[in-house]
Amino acid sequence: MELGVHYANFSYPGWDTRLTEQLSATAQAAEAGGAELFTVMDHWFQMENMGGPPEPMLEAYLSLAHVAALTDTIRLSALVTGGTYRHPGLLAKTVTTLDRLSGGRALLGIGAGWYEREHVGLGVPFPPTAQRFERLEETLQICLQMWSDDDGAYDGAHFRLAETVCVPPPLARPHPPIMIGGAGERKTLRFVAQYAQWCNIFGETPEVMDHKLSVLRGHCDTLGTDYDAIRKTMILPADPLLDVDAFVALMGQYAALGIELVTLTPHGDDPVAWTERVCADVLPALQQL
Repeated sequence: MELGVHYANFSYPGWDTRLTEQLSATAQAAEAGGAELFTVMDHWFQMENMGGPPEPMLEAYLSLAHVAALTDTIRLSALVTGGTYRHPGLLAKTVTTLDRLSGGRALLGIGAGWYEREHVGLGVPFPPTAQRFERLEETLQICLQMWSDDDGAYDGAHFRLAETVCVPPPLARPHPPIMIGGAGERKTLRFVAQYAQWCNIFGETPEVMDHKLSVLRGHCDTLGTDYDAIRKTMILPADPLLDVDAFVALMGQYAALGIELVTLTPHGDDPVAWTERVCADVLPALQQL
């Protein structure tokens, strides 16, 4: 099992003068420690459970571009891009640019979007749930078309593009991997089976995770896609440093189900020190699972 580091909190002590330094150093520590993936949230306002809009939040793709310039090997992604935040053609161009500038390290993490307050606050349309999933599916189709040899028109129910031109193309072949976040059984996991190369499921119990992966397998069987080719990942709010042995034992249960990467968020007041310790004290054991 591999490790992802998710930088979701910008409110560490001293952030008003050290925000950039803390973000940059955490990403560099994750890369130096052997983590595979570094992610940031795609939000304009901080989430309510982390203090809400009064707390600092940086735009995701500019943050990832900054990190790309300071790192060499670690994969970079939003966890996850809100499908409501950007026009699909511009999103494909943005991710392509990140992939080019990072030397082929971009991952398109994407979901339907859910945080209504930031949309209303900044005047961005927030469609009803059903429409958000319809738009997400069209966004996935548009990105895949822009990353293919087909630069013709796209005519959907919500988006119409006269030319799906994307020059230069991404460096990643055949395109940057698509990771869909979420575990909705009727739509989200079907989208994973149909369009994605990675899934990301919130840290349910091993029993629930087993069920979700079974649902994903069923969608793959129905659609004729390869379940085993999809990279199964999860995100957990836990701090493994509280009890390393217990955490690794728990991760062993997920690894047995096929989970290949766990993403964790730094705890405590020093995200750099936390990342260094997790990479040194936890990651080697995870990689043996």
